[in-house]
Amino acid sequence: MLDKITPKHSLQPTVSPSVTVSVIVPVYNEQAVLPSFHGRLVQVLDNLNERCEIIYIDDGSSDNSRNIITAFPVTSSVVQYIALSRNFGKEAAMSAGLQHAKGIAVVVIDADLQDPPELIPLMVKRWRAGADVVNMKRNSRAGESMLKRFSAACFYRLLNWMSDINIEENVGDFRLLSREVVDHINELPERNRYMKGIFAWPGYKQVVVPFNRDPRFSGETKWNYFKLIGLAMDGISSFSIKPLRIATVLGVLIALSAFGYGSIVIAKTLLFGEVVQGYPSIMVVLLGLGGVQLISIGLLGEYIGRIFIESKQRPLYLIQEVVEKSAIQTQKSPLGEVA
Repeated sequence: MLDKITPKHSLQPTVSPSVTVSVIVPVYNEQAVLPSFHGRLVQVLDNLNERCEIIYIDDGSSDNSRNIITAFPVTSSVVQYIALSRNFGKEAAMSAGLQHAKGIAVVVIDADLQDPPELIPLMVKRWRAGADVVNMKRNSRAGESMLKRFSAACFYRLLNWMSDINIEENVGDFRLLSREVVDHINELPERNRYMKGIFAWPGYKQVVVPFNRDPRFSGETKWNYFKLIGLAMDGISSFSIKPLRIATVLGVLIALSAFGYGSIVIAKTLLFGEVVQGYPSIMVVLLGLGGVQLISIGLLGEYIGRIFIESKQRPLYLIQEVVEKSAIQTQKSPLGEVA
């Protein structure tokens, strides 16, 4: 049965005692992989002794993703399709999923099948054992170039050096969050969102589960290097002001060096005189100082731009359509015990 809800800027779902595990799936032009992904996910959840719901967040797809999702047959899990009014980005799509998840445990997973749905029962088991956040750490990154693996490792080390919180290396968006952690994340008012950092920010009891990541099942990645660089800048500027402090320290050091060098030049000129020369060295110094100044201004611009975006208080996303398909009746109990 399909129940269409009038589009709203935001919905305010409450936690439902009839749903134990919510699975959030951000979708952007994934028509090639959605049938295979849904089939594997449903098979896992059907065998999971928990009441489940699947929430597909369509982030402005231009392909046939909507029709594929809404045509999925009824299963033992509630299937909800939420279409955003345009492409707001994956961070906004995940935020929308967290806002609308009703379960007391929430799993975030991509639809490209690089993160195996078959690991969800293990994640639920670790949550049942007391973990508030179950981070899935990639032992291998199959299907990715050496350059991408190297740049990712460098980024995580740089981010953790600059940030006040620890963001586990090689942990993507695939993870499980308890209801308490989700509620705290949903209360955050910020518009500039780097979700890997936000997932780590609440703290609580976190465990890491290693796994081998598969190559992308079908289709092409939506993340090119320019988008990844932008995401890296969001991560660093959202969780650290250390770049500004580094720019300040660098400026002080350069100023002191220039003052010392100037003192030497003045003393040398007064004592020995000086023939006009040194054009190459002057150009090197000027270009070096100019480069440092431009980098510092760029860093200031990154932070000022984020202040500007936050000050406008625009919503993270707009919802165009919600379609919900009810679950068939099963013998699963709300608390994950056989009725």
